[in-house]
Amino acid sequence: MSEGQIRTEVHGHVFKIIIDNAAKKNAFTPAMMERLSDALTELHDNEAYRVGVICAEGKDFTAGLDMPKFFGPTAEKRNIKAGNVDPFGLNKRCRKPVVTAVQGIVFTIGIELMLAGDIVIAADDSRFCQMEARRGIAPLGGAHFRFLSRAGWGDAMYHLFLCDEFSAPRAHAIGLVQEVVPAGEQIERAMALAAIIARNAPLGIQVTKEAAAKYVEAGEAAAIAHIPKIRDRVLGSADAKEGIQSFIERRAAVFQGR
Repeated sequence: MSEGQIRTEVHGHVFKIIIDNAAKKNAFTPAMMERLSDALTELHDNEAYRVGVICAEGKDFTAGLDMPKFFGPTAEKRNIKAGNVDPFGLNKRCRKPVVTAVQGIVFTIGIELMLAGDIVIAADDSRFCQMEARRGIAPLGGAHFRFLSRAGWGDAMYHLFLCDEFSAPRAHAIGLVQEVVPAGEQIERAMALAAIIARNAPLGIQVTKEAAAKYVEAGEAAAIAHIPKIRDRVLGSADAKEGIQSFIERRAAVFQGR
């Protein structure tokens, strides 16, 4: 069975990064996360690339993590290289602008990946859900503060607490995405916007992003520093074990709050 891959293409000054594990709804494996980090690092380092576009093959952007490969007894080792860009922007963040095109299922880390970028174009068939708490864990890739900064407290807590599924128009209304386009047009539109951005002064764009990030860094720094504490609490819980087991057995989880 395919383990999935991350492919890249160069279109002038635009570096296109393609998530390709469509047979499994583009669920991420540890190896795919490593390759995404490598691709974002190439975008970050190569002066020929001025803008990145992240998109996905198939009907769905991503169903999230291939959970047994990340958690539990069959978990695989993760090997993100030292000095690489973090796909979630929790440590080293890409200094170039990133436009993300999403479609179909955009669950868990799908939301966190798009929020780690800058601009999001959503197909009108996109379905969003931050469902980690259904699995006995919690968002660990930045949703706990980036969802908040984009949508505001009430709308962020509404979706983070309910773990509900919501539509592209709803995501647009609360600021998670910037444009909604007919399904099948999202990548073309993202590439068109990237081409426009790439015609602007690269340094001017990069320092704009840098300055904007500085504005929110103090709040983000505190939120990032808190991640190890919540990670230890949720990943060591009985509920986390039950969440993984229920996922493997394709049944509803029964949580005990411990």
